[in-house]
Amino acid sequence: MTTTAPTPNPDVPVWERRFRAGRVGLPEWAEDAPQRCVVEATVGGVLEVHSFDAGTGALTRLTERAEGTSTATIEPSGEFVWWFDDTDGDEHGVWRRQPFGAAPGEGVEDPLGLPAAYSAGLAFGRSGRVVVGSQDDDYGTRVQVVEPGGAARTLYEHREDAWVADLSPDEEFVAIAHSEHGDSRHPDLRVLRVEDAATVVELADGPGRGVSPIAFSPVRGDARLLVEHEREGRAELLVLDVVTGMELPVRLGLPGEVAGAEWTRDATGLVVLVDHEARTLAHLVDLGTGAVRRLGPSTGTVGGATARPDGDVWLAWSSSAQPPSVRTRTGQVLLRAPGEPAPPSVDVRDVWVEGEGGRVHALLRTPPGAQGPLPLVVEVHGGPTHHDTDSFRPYVATWVDEGFAVVQVNYRGSTGYGSAWRDALDARVGHVELADIAAVADHLVATGVADADRVVLAGASWGGFLTLLGLGTQPQRWALGLAGVPVADYVAAYEDEMEGLKAFDRSLFGGSPEQVPDKYADSSPITYVDAVRAPVLVLAGRNDPRCPIRQIDNYLERLAARGAVHEVYRYDAGHGSLRDDERVRQMRVELDFVRRHLPA
Repeated sequence: MTTTAPTPNPDVPVWERRFRAGRVGLPEWAEDAPQRCVVEATVGGVLEVHSFDAGTGALTRLTERAEGTSTATIEPSGEFVWWFDDTDGDEHGVWRRQPFGAAPGEGVEDPLGLPAAYSAGLAFGRSGRVVVGSQDDDYGTRVQVVEPGGAARTLYEHREDAWVADLSPDEEFVAIAHSEHGDSRHPDLRVLRVEDAATVVELADGPGRGVSPIAFSPVRGDARLLVEHEREGRAELLVLDVVTGMELPVRLGLPGEVAGAEWTRDATGLVVLVDHEARTLAHLVDLGTGAVRRLGPSTGTVGGATARPDGDVWLAWSSSAQPPSVRTRTGQVLLRAPGEPAPPSVDVRDVWVEGEGGRVHALLRTPPGAQGPLPLVVEVHGGPTHHDTDSFRPYVATWVDEGFAVVQVNYRGSTGYGSAWRDALDARVGHVELADIAAVADHLVATGVADADRVVLAGASWGGFLTLLGLGTQPQRWALGLAGVPVADYVAAYEDEMEGLKAFDRSLFGGSPEQVPDKYADSSPITYVDAVRAPVLVLAGRNDPRCPIRQIDNYLERLAARGAVHEVYRYDAGHGSLRDDERVRQMRVELDFVRRHLPA
């Protein structure tokens, strides 16, 4: 779809134009009607679900909710789009169904009739059969099958974390990942027969080695399942025949680790995303010959890819300098977001620093032509099972516009660098990551890039947790702290958070707060709150199920009791906002706080 971009408003700062630029995701298309797609895109500054006709280029908004909508999928027939309906971003809700191309609110129904819960996956059959995963405190995880016009039938239930991956094209099998062994960070794989819920395949690689289903072959009658494993210390692929049990390893011969994969539509190959040194590139794998060929750009980050029936591949790509776009394998722009495009930013450069646990990789951005030492924002990613990449970030670009150097650290605990690096934070949660972050900050000070007296520690979610923990355990190091939706009081957070995160925390610490209280206390920012010396800004969502508001209030009360310099900004959404106005307000709050409190 081609549109004419509006003329930029000179009264709006460049950083704000980036936040307000149209956003559009990678379309998901219907198996039996591939011209019909569902996609999340902004309209009026709010992220909403749209239908997209790839033949005509028509992009039609389906949802219109106060806090936006970000989770959606489409039936194989293309007749209906499904989207998840929660309350103001609390992630607890039900699946709705709406006709493709309908107007907002038109034809919306609750096709499953199930109680509200947290989503744990959804898979469709061509017959109208639906397999749905849900999570809640009362039962843990439940997987149910709903036949057209029938009641839900339970296929699986367990207190521990699990999720639905896929339903086979013949609707005979459903693949799930589960953590009955108590470690949701390293799941096992199970294939169930839909007819009687009997286990057909169980694949477990042992402690510390996760194995997860990705998708069944799209060819009817083909019993192969694409699987991700880490048997050789990094994320890799194999193809499992669920009838015979035969396994075929997929050898890419590439550095890095698998970040995502899907079948080509004839099931003769795979489209695979590979992470290597903070870049994610796409590749086409021929399963018959083993040949591997790169698709799309050779730099930046491919955030998603999908193989089309005609042999094309759609790619969502961006870099630190260039805003996101959705393109075909030949580079043609497939879909542009409505509205003004985002202004570009600066390229990123790699920094490698020797840390106590090995070489730490970081990404550095500096204002064009700027000479150090500069004020520095150390922007810490969330997850922790995530990593920063060479991709477009309006938040980071804003600080560069303001004259700051910005560094993003892929500390121990980050993905993309192998299983041992990812799992190294287990030794002492939070403190391990902060040691790597400090090593990078010290390096930038020592090499003249950063001013030691003007180093800001910032992050959201797990990054917010590390920010508060760093302010308390390394008080002499940081001039300011900016903590978005953080874990602040780990015990209270565990008590109030969604069930899936309780399982994650038990896996991370080796038990609940009742079982290993000393570990939670050692890693909880509130333990060290009395040592905080730097001014701190906390941003919190009132409906956040991941980092709930009560535990943040506990931390803020402790700061207030000792008269520590701090401010709090609360907003009416969950773990972040889908509204551009809210994202801009939060950025303004951070900028204002830093301008008032950072030494000149």
